[in-house]
Amino acid sequence: MSIADKTVLVTGATDGVGRLAALELARAGARVLLHGRSEEKGAAVLAEIRAATGSDRLEFLRADLAALAEVRELAAQVLRTTDRLDILVNNAGVGSKSRGVSGRETSRDGHELRFAVNYLAPFLLTHLLLATIRRSAPARIVNVASAGQQAIDFDDVMLTQSYDGTRAYCQSKLAQILFTVELAERLAGSGVTVTALHPATYMNTAMVRTAGHTPISKVEDGADAVLNLAVAPALAGKTGLYFNRKQAARADPQAYDPAARTALWRLSLELCGLSDQG
Repeated sequence: MSIADKTVLVTGATDGVGRLAALELARAGARVLLHGRSEEKGAAVLAEIRAATGSDRLEFLRADLAALAEVRELAAQVLRTTDRLDILVNNAGVGSKSRGVSGRETSRDGHELRFAVNYLAPFLLTHLLLATIRRSAPARIVNVASAGQQAIDFDDVMLTQSYDGTRAYCQSKLAQILFTVELAERLAGSGVTVTALHPATYMNTAMVRTAGHTPISKVEDGADAVLNLAVAPALAGKTGLYFNRKQAARADPQAYDPAARTALWRLSLELCGLSDQG
C-alpha cells in the first residue's frame, strides 16, 4: 500500500508507539496529523519528526480525550484541516494506573477514566470522522487494544461497585475489540477496513512504567505491528480481525457475541450523545 499520497491521523502521537508510528509514516511520505494532550510536547515531536524526515506534511492537533467535548473538537479540527482521511490509528490510551493514582478515576464527563479514554473517545472520534473516512476508501481504521482483556460487566460498566485498575484497563481494551468487530460488520462492502491489535507486551513506554511493570518489549516492536495493520498490502480488505502483534488471533469470547456488541454499541451511542446514524 503506497502511502505517499495518504492522510493519516494518529492519536497519542507524542510518546511511545504513536510517536514512532507517526515518524515512520512521515518518513514514508504520508501527510500525518499527530494528536496529543500537550502543546509543548506536540511542538517538540513535530520538530523532531521534521528534522528526522524532512517532511513538511505534519500537523499537531491538541485534545484531552478524557473530555468528550474535546474529542468533538479534535474531530472538528481534523475536518477543518483535511477533506480526506485514509488511515485512522486510535492509539491514545491510559494504563491501569496513571499519575501515581491507584484508585478509581473519572473523566470530565463522569465516566470511569479507562473506559472513557481507551474506548469511548475512539468510539466517538471514529463516528465523527466516519463520513470522511468512507469518502476516502479504500481506507483503514486501526484500534490499538491489548492482549489484556476482561469481559464487560453490563450491570456495572463503570465499575462503581468493585474497582480494580487492571480490570478497568482490560475491560476498556476488550470494548475496543467489540467495537472493531461490530463496526467492521456495519461497514461491510464500503472499502473501509477495521482491525484491532495487541502491539507488544509491556513495551518500554511511560504507560507501562507508570503502571509499575518492568518493560520486556521494545517500542519499535509495537510500532511495527501497528504499521503492519495500517499499511501492509497483504491486509487490504481484511476486516473485523484482532491481531496479536502481526498474527491474527482470537480475542476474548465476548468480542464474538452479537448481543454483547449490540449492547455496547447502544450504550456508547447514548453516552456520546449520538444517533444510530451518528
